[in-house]
Amino acid sequence: MESRGIQVNTQMCNSIIEGRYRHGFVGDAVETTRKMIEVGCELDIVTYNILISNACRDGKLQEAEKLLEQVRRRGYIPNKLSFTPLIHAYCRQGDFERASSLVVEMTECGHKPDLVTYGALVHGLVVAGEVDAALTIRDKMMERGVSPDSGIYNVLMNGLCKTGRFLAAKQLLSEMLGHNVLPDVYVYATLVDGCIRNDNLDEAKKLFEDILKRGMDPGIVGYNAMIKGFCKSRMMRDAIICMNRMVTGNISPDEFTYSTIIDGYIKQHDLYGALKVFSLMIKRNSTPNVVTYTSLIDGFCRNGYSVGAEKIFREMKLNGATPNVVTYTVLIGGFCKEGKLAKAASFFEQMLLSKCNPNDVTFHYLVNGFSKNVSSTILNRKNESDIQGTMLLEVFGRMISDGWDPISAAYNAIIGCLCSHGMLAIALQLSDKMWNKGLPPDSVTFTALLSGICSVGKSKEWRSIVTCNLDEPELNVAIKYSQIFERYLNDGASAEASTILHTLVKDRKSLDQEANGLRI
Repeated sequence: MESRGIQVNTQMCNSIIEGRYRHGFVGDAVETTRKMIEVGCELDIVTYNILISNACRDGKLQEAEKLLEQVRRRGYIPNKLSFTPLIHAYCRQGDFERASSLVVEMTECGHKPDLVTYGALVHGLVVAGEVDAALTIRDKMMERGVSPDSGIYNVLMNGLCKTGRFLAAKQLLSEMLGHNVLPDVYVYATLVDGCIRNDNLDEAKKLFEDILKRGMDPGIVGYNAMIKGFCKSRMMRDAIICMNRMVTGNISPDEFTYSTIIDGYIKQHDLYGALKVFSLMIKRNSTPNVVTYTSLIDGFCRNGYSVGAEKIFREMKLNGATPNVVTYTVLIGGFCKEGKLAKAASFFEQMLLSKCNPNDVTFHYLVNGFSKNVSSTILNRKNESDIQGTMLLEVFGRMISDGWDPISAAYNAIIGCLCSHGMLAIALQLSDKMWNKGLPPDSVTFTALLSGICSVGKSKEWRSIVTCNLDEPELNVAIKYSQIFERYLNDGASAEASTILHTLVKDRKSLDQEANGLRI
């Protein structure tokens, strides 16, 4: 530029750097900054603010901190535009301690944080569960002459309601009105939802009616909160009236609306009512989600119609909804309740194949279902095609035939399945829970866990993961059951597990022989 007679100055360079950042040319912006230094243009506070802002936008907080330090070393006083990007970035990362200290530094430099900066801190703290800290920030901002807006009040009320502090949330509403800050529909929706969470339906209805009296539109959030309250209180007629009211107000019910009402009917054992709402949902082109389908599956299972539940499950998958842990658990529980253990085992296998982690409720249904339906398992074993490919049935059936306790057999079969699908951590946790219930790990538990350890490539460190106090006869039992587990492992893991077991038997024999020699 200088060769063309154009005088290069700091202000011009700042405009170029900012423009290149804005259009995504980060490399060019950095190069312009370098050339700016080369030609003797002094980087001023504006330059540094541009660099800090863009470093924060890209998540490079260490780089931004270094730039802020350079600002101080060069004798510049950081201003609001120096601190604000860093404060927001730290809030996004959940580092509220650093964000708060920057607010203090900013104030000490004579710059008052604005509403947006305080709002970012309050929101971040509430999301992190630090509601009291967020309230302290609210107090400080008011002391410094910055009044919270409806957005900040809404966030604080939401945090208080979610932690069961509904009275404190109502006090905030009074404070808000006292400061002539008019609550918007989101504030009211938050309080309505807070009432529902605290089982105060009457207060929720009053607030909801207040929204309407003020001529405000409750919106989908407000209506859904109220519908949830009616369903929770088993007032299905009122829930339907509320849904019709929102339709009259030109607000289309969404999948949450329908799913809430369907679940409400299911919890009242009214499958017919739930199916009517489901038909209406389809008719109005609202797409059912995993919650909708799971509620219906639960309804069929509650009524002993596992065939209908399975049909809904297939429809769910065909329509692209992914079953979750609740979906699988409800189905497994339904089949166990009906004594259809082969079906329960099949869906448990599907669950593990889908990398969906089972929970304590899943295990409870399986242990109860299998241990209380031993005769059904024995009948299933007579037809090998029923158990082929389902480790759960095969291990449980073999253990029952060998005279094991049904509860221990159920736990071991589940642990074996988890291990065969690489879910070693969950299997180890279940083994600990088995122990806590007075069922110490046995030969089958050990060989199942050993198979799982080998399947995840940790055969060399197995001793640090599981202990083995089995004697020779118990180790021979472990080898017997390992033949079942090996069929479900890859060849490498199977060979490693077999080698470890046979080595343990050999070592145990040697120890026993040495002990016998000493006794002689």
